[in-house]
Amino acid sequence: MQRRAYAPAAALAAAVLATGLAGCGGGSGDGGGIDAKAGQSGSSAPAGPPGKYHSLPEPCGYVSPATLRRMLPGAGDGDEEEAKRLLRGQAAITYDTDRRVGCRWKLETPNGTRHLSVDFERVVSYQPGVSDEARAQQLYERQATAAHIPSATPSSSSAKPSAKPSTAASPGASAGAGASPRAEGPVPQLGDESAAPSAPSSPPASASSDPRLAPRVLDDLGDDAFVNDKLATTGTGVHRDVTVVFRSSNVLVTIAYDQWTTDKQHVPSSQDLQGKAHGLARELDAGHFGN
Repeated sequence: MQRRAYAPAAALAAAVLATGLAGCGGGSGDGGGIDAKAGQSGSSAPAGPPGKYHSLPEPCGYVSPATLRRMLPGAGDGDEEEAKRLLRGQAAITYDTDRRVGCRWKLETPNGTRHLSVDFERVVSYQPGVSDEARAQQLYERQATAAHIPSATPSSSSAKPSAKPSTAASPGASAGAGASPRAEGPVPQLGDESAAPSAPSSPPASASSDPRLAPRVLDDLGDDAFVNDKLATTGTGVHRDVTVVFRSSNVLVTIAYDQWTTDKQHVPSSQDLQGKAHGLARELDAGHFGN
């Protein structure tokens, strides 16, 4: 008889517990879309405005074959089928192609190896009151800071003029002490190595002795951009790594381009690699990404 008296109480407790668990789980499926914004419901702060871009391009087909042939000289020499395979590239593995895509290319020759990669990231902010573009700018500035890129003013894109300066500006404009990094001249034109300093017998301590080629802010790409240049020597050779990062609204684009050689007497040229990476970045920027 005592067991029968307690049974209704146990059943009632189980029902109350089940109701509480259901209440806690409610809303877990709200905003199931990949761009659902934090703060849209149950928050006093409104979600920030969405970004300009809502999709990303197919990365391996976004770079023109002519550009790839310039950046991977000697690709498939004498073997057109091999050239097509190499220039086709290999897509990076991502879990959400609406948010991040990339492609990789690799050229191996008796004189060394060149690697090229292009990555697109479409930034979506989940912070209440922070727009996608503002979040992308935060991420860009974090990368620029990590790369120790000189910058006259933080959050420089907010003060950046809408009109881009002519690329014909004198490359010596930044020679004066204290000049803003944005006033530095453009990278020499694609493949133009006529003015490049002769390669030293051993790699210099810094990436480039030419101040025009030092890591710096770039003024002719998207809303914010920088180029980084690193030179390193290993036991088997020397390699130069050039990275161009730029932001266009809520999309971050990263181009990584490097050259390895076993001949330490011929250091990979900053001017050559930077010029080609910069040219590719301008090509991608002009393509306007996804819609």
